[in-house]
Amino acid sequence: MAWKREKIEAYSDADPIEGCKKGNPYFQEVLYKRFFSFAMSVCIRYTPKTDDAIEVVNDSFLKVFENISKYDSQKPFKSWFSKILVNTAIDSFRKNLKFQVEVSLNGIPDTEEPEPLLNSELSVNEITSLFTQLPEMHRITFNLYEIEGYSHEEIGEMLGVTTSTSRSNLTRAKKMLRELYEKNFNEIKSYHERV
Repeated sequence: MAWKREKIEAYSDADPIEGCKKGNPYFQEVLYKRFFSFAMSVCIRYTPKTDDAIEVVNDSFLKVFENISKYDSQKPFKSWFSKILVNTAIDSFRKNLKFQVEVSLNGIPDTEEPEPLLNSELSVNEITSLFTQLPEMHRITFNLYEIEGYSHEEIGEMLGVTTSTSRSNLTRAKKMLRELYEKNFNEIKSYHERV
């Protein structure tokens, strides 16, 4: 079948995938443009800066183009792509781990506390700002466990840490998020109540 160039929106998700399987550069561009925002939404959770997220996204698309023949079209593309994105982000994290500075968290006890009642009116930017303040290992552990659904055993294997370290990192991440939320948003709320 001869493909004609049309607006990206004119194609179904299956069209660019089939075009990529045939090595068509035009459909690689279509696939990239169609799923770039999705890819960024995943990668930004795992990287400290937008530039780093873009690098992970681009590396992930290269892996997609190289391995698109392995994609099972009976399954959702986003699920398959999401695994590539997460694995690429973790690979990037491990590669850069030797350059990271360890943050001392001795002042944060490993106790389970109830989840705070969060303001449902927080914007995406406000939520993102909370996550960017977490140490990278804690942010990644939180994302892998709470958002992606990996077990602590799987996280330990992915990050090269023990299962108990993964559990501890998650506990600390939640505690830090609670403290950041209280500090940043309760102060704002108190200010507005006083005014």
